[in-house]
Amino acid sequence: MPLDDLVRLRRARDRMDREYAQPLDVPALARTALMSSGHFSRSFRAAYGETPYTYLMTRRIERAKALLRRGDLSVTEVCMAVGCTSLGSFSTRFTELVGQSPSAYRARDHEQGAAIPACVAKIGTRPVRRAEAKEAKEAKEAKGNGSDGGPGAPVA
Repeated sequence: MPLDDLVRLRRARDRMDREYAQPLDVPALARTALMSSGHFSRSFRAAYGETPYTYLMTRRIERAKALLRRGDLSVTEVCMAVGCTSLGSFSTRFTELVGQSPSAYRARDHEQGAAIPACVAKIGTRPVRRAEAKEAKEAKEAKGNGSDGGPGAPVA
């Protein structure tokens, strides 16, 4: 991929990071990258491994987790604050990425994280799609971490 395409894709990705709460769609992001919508979507996926929509929703859920940990906003207020317009779609996507509903996540005790700096907490609580988590776990197990030759150990 040409370097100037990567620079333009980064500009669009930076816009998603900054303006995640704004109504962003692929045509608007493609204009930011000075590309057609189709070329932008294909190039973004090739460069970052996910679609622009998936990237944007992951950022929104990441921000939503931080707001829910604070505990001073309702789930609906958090949904609207991060740029989602449908509470049902937000809850479904949140549950898919986090593994529990927004209200269950909000109710969870987050006091142990109070002493952890926000930048560290952000890394440790970044949403991961369930399929990616499963693949990472399977890859780790396939490497034989902690294998003592017992049942399930790789056969040479």
